[in-house]
Amino acid sequence: MTRAFILNKLKSQINPQLSDKKRRAAVAERLATPPTGVLPALPATRIKRVNRFIEKVLVSQASIEQISRRNAAKAISEFLRAHNLPGEVRMGDDERLEIVRANANGLAIKDGRSDGLDLASVSHAEAGVVETGTLALFSGKANPTTLNFLPENHIVMVRESDIVAHYEEVFAITRERYGAGNMPRTVNFITGPSRSADIEQTLLLGAHGPVRLHVLLTRD
Repeated sequence: MTRAFILNKLKSQINPQLSDKKRRAAVAERLATPPTGVLPALPATRIKRVNRFIEKVLVSQASIEQISRRNAAKAISEFLRAHNLPGEVRMGDDERLEIVRANANGLAIKDGRSDGLDLASVSHAEAGVVETGTLALFSGKANPTTLNFLPENHIVMVRESDIVAHYEEVFAITRERYGAGNMPRTVNFITGPSRSADIEQTLLLGAHGPVRLHVLLTRD
């Protein structure tokens, strides 16, 4: 793409008949209602999208199970026992995780950020993305970012109603929750457990974070 082509392209977009005021208004309108790009076709119905999301999560080498919210603590305990882990987890103060506290039944829960010594953590995702089986997590006291990366076992709850088709929908959720011009400090997109194949092209799980990622897909 030559310099002349770029300049001509810019020139063609400039309407000399418009005043500065109208140009500013056009820019403001564009920023307020940004156009949507081309998006890949995905299943139209909610059931099919949830099923596709499950497929993608499994392909990413994470595990997933569908549960009712009231059985979340039980599912967490069963996951820990299945991997010979102690019956304790660390999690933030997200109100959507209160159902875990209310039904702990012997599950020990530690609060706040991880110091790197925890074996398992629980977070709540804002959304799950069908395209790649990805989880979107917002940082903050409700779900500290350290819980996403320091413990070797990461358990993430996400509601079926929060499964979206494309990444662009996550950005819309962010704007709706935080307001225009505001963002959480960190937005983590997590697809499967941590991995690396940098050494002799051998895939290693847990290279830069959790060895296991377990998704609890909860019915509303």
